[in-house]
Amino acid sequence: MKIKKLTTYLLFTVMLGTLLAGCGSGKNNEAAAGNGGEITIGSKNFTENVLLAHMMADLIEDKSDIKVKRQVNLGGSNVAWTALENNDIQLYPDYTGTIVANYYQEKTGTSAESLAKSRELMKADGLAFLEPIGFNNTYTLAVSKETAAKYKLKTFSDLAKVSADMVLGVEFEFLDREDGYPGIKKLYGMNFKEAKGMDHGIMYRAIEDGETDVTNAYATDAQIKVHNLVILEDDKQFFPPYDAGPVIRQDTLDKYPELEAILNQMSGLITAEEMQALNAQVDVDALKEQDVAHDFLVKKGLIKG
Repeated sequence: MKIKKLTTYLLFTVMLGTLLAGCGSGKNNEAAAGNGGEITIGSKNFTENVLLAHMMADLIEDKSDIKVKRQVNLGGSNVAWTALENNDIQLYPDYTGTIVANYYQEKTGTSAESLAKSRELMKADGLAFLEPIGFNNTYTLAVSKETAAKYKLKTFSDLAKVSADMVLGVEFEFLDREDGYPGIKKLYGMNFKEAKGMDHGIMYRAIEDGETDVTNAYATDAQIKVHNLVILEDDKQFFPPYDAGPVIRQDTLDKYPELEAILNQMSGLITAEEMQALNAQVDVDALKEQDVAHDFLVKKGLIKG
């Protein structure tokens, strides 16, 4: 009986020790992750958005003990937004015009008005838009220099007159977004011979190879210069401002209030010209997004090298 009791006691002691060790380990993990802190940062599936996501992650890792998981290249706008709403990610970069016009299908205004509207709409859903990063990556339409010269194209209205003879090649989501092709078609009366959806990188090769005549572009795309494209003027001002900034869940901010000050160090940090140059380092020079993002923050003195 004594042996049995001793054996039982020893087993209990071992189990208790293991349990306490597990608890201690959990506390150590919490400390390593910033008092149990861990967030996941996402991005859409194009270079600029991936770069911004890495910058946010680097800043948080440098300025706090919060552990950061990176889930970049999730997909288009609606994929990233849904991931944020579902708490699959807690933070990612987005744009005021996309938020107001695409997610909430409300009317945009000036940069200041669109920012205020974004914050108002998002607040009701437990989300927040922090300080803008500094550049407006508005949508536009572009054609080759040859096409612009042949049809004497300078504006969207000019394009609308000859659109029936042309093929449009744009990102998949641009075909369906109200602040994309459907809205342009309605306002300008554009009716292309064919409208093709494709990945962001492919659409520039398509216009280069003559498979398409017109493409959508972002104002900060490095490929605009690489392919010598002509940006047409949005003469009826269809596209709203797309000011970039960190979008975050409010419950995440409540849990880690230091994140607001950390991320707002990116306020006004990047001009459109700088963003285009950063995109070029990836899309033209074939550097890694994470390296380009890190080096830029070091150069700006925001993080250690």
